[in-house]
Amino acid sequence: MPPIRPMLAKTTTLEKALAMLPYVQIEPKWDGFRCVVFKDGDEVELTSRNTKSLTRYFPDVVAAIKEQLPDRIVLDGELFVAIGDRLEFEVLQERIHPAKSRVDLLAEKTPAGFVAFDLLALGDQSYLDRPLHERRAAMTEALDGLRGPCFLTRTTRDPAEAERWFQDFEGAGLDGVIAKPLDATYQQNARTMLKIKHERTADVVVAGYREHKNSTPEKPLLGSLLLGLYADGELQHVGVSASFTAVRRAELIEELRPLVCPIEEHPWGRWAEFLTANPDRVPGTQSRWSAGKDLSFTPLRPERVLEVKYDHLDGRRFRHTAQFKRWREDRDPQSCGYDQLEEPVSYDLARVLGGADPTSESDVND
Repeated sequence: MPPIRPMLAKTTTLEKALAMLPYVQIEPKWDGFRCVVFKDGDEVELTSRNTKSLTRYFPDVVAAIKEQLPDRIVLDGELFVAIGDRLEFEVLQERIHPAKSRVDLLAEKTPAGFVAFDLLALGDQSYLDRPLHERRAAMTEALDGLRGPCFLTRTTRDPAEAERWFQDFEGAGLDGVIAKPLDATYQQNARTMLKIKHERTADVVVAGYREHKNSTPEKPLLGSLLLGLYADGELQHVGVSASFTAVRRAELIEELRPLVCPIEEHPWGRWAEFLTANPDRVPGTQSRWSAGKDLSFTPLRPERVLEVKYDHLDGRRFRHTAQFKRWREDRDPQSCGYDQLEEPVSYDLARVLGGADPTSESDVND
């Protein structure tokens, strides 16, 4: 019965994960909403990583679960939306809407899917205390023949295939692979899995900052840096960099003080008039995700360049917070454009969802 806190992952490198084979299985790392599915006959509940209910937002997935899954089952997996041959996280986010009419419309226009990657219960039996290789074998048998909108994730123990997945699957919108110890039980809210994500660097323009929640007039602290890249001569908002020590937060705010400028003189000044988030998700604008939060920022003259680490590009923005690496005093801000960002090779999502190679599945079930 709910609530169940999903098992979590900690970061490692591909080399370290491959060295653990064949004692781990490798799976695609899906880019969606983590979701635990509870089904008991016609009763279906979808819960998030934080145990909040997602059921009302995905009536299409609920209908698919009723039709496709065994009568009584609990699964850990991921909700996703695919447009063409790619996962689209931003489109998935739009599915969370307060109005039922909008939810129903989006369920029809941008239907979601569910991919299962762990079995927690089947019939009257709990599988939480069983090793992964037993859970996987039972899940493979119970979910045999799924062809969507519910799917069973692929797995492999072949190092060459795992490395190929890591390189190829990003083109379908996935953001890495997961390694799971085959003898491990299901440990709620514990970081017992390993995630391997792509890591890249980019030179970006520092265009402003937001103050930290603990900042005071007597002791100002920087919370996050607002980053930009040039496209067609205009500075576009590409993301933020954060996660500094308290000492560094104080140092940065002093270091950047000479660059503070009036918003009217800033490239993003014209966006101050907007009341809702625009397609570029400009800083300082509101959306249903940020209602009530102080999104104001201190504009800076775009004169300094920063090298950051990032893992995934979502449209025209970094998917996650970028990590500060170093200042690039040798770079001209105007030279920092989107052309430097690595674009993953296109890959057909249907090939990721279509089922594992026979060798991969047989390895897991042995």
